[in-house]
Amino acid sequence: MTASTFNITEEDGRIARLAALAIIIHIAESALPSPLPGIKPGLANIITLLVLFDYGLRTAAWVSLLRVLVGSLLLGTFLSPTFLLSLAGALASLLALAIGRTIPGIGPVGLAVLAALAHMAGQLVMAWWVFLPHPALWKLSPVFMGMALVFGIVSGIIAHAVMQQLNLNSESDMP
Repeated sequence: MTASTFNITEEDGRIARLAALAIIIHIAESALPSPLPGIKPGLANIITLLVLFDYGLRTAAWVSLLRVLVGSLLLGTFLSPTFLLSLAGALASLLALAIGRTIPGIGPVGLAVLAALAHMAGQLVMAWWVFLPHPALWKLSPVFMGMALVFGIVSGIIAHAVMQQLNLNSESDMP
């Protein structure tokens, strides 16, 4: 079979390359020690944010969801609690990005913080709904949301710096 049999477009190739980059970062990040179970910097989300500003929400959603799916397959966590939490976080983050990009003047740091907080909220809701429906789970939310805030700021600063280096538009008039 040739590539033309599948009608692979330029956008398909772009999504594959960007998703591969996000997957590599996701896998590398999984090897980092964690201060608390479930806490990771979310550096692969920088790619999603850059894609959002450069190519729009549709492409960013593909990159994010492929990262979760393929990353879980490569790490051996597909359909595990880790996968479900990651998927819930990614979907909540994408929803927050879709809403956040409509806010005039919000830039990469603001969107990264919004996405990180939504990601953590999505994971907490999934954890409560499926795994641990106990009120004590919510007592951990200030710690988890605080870490999401810090990592969101860091990711946003990195994304903004990369955008400046690549001369990408970091204003609110995204595609």
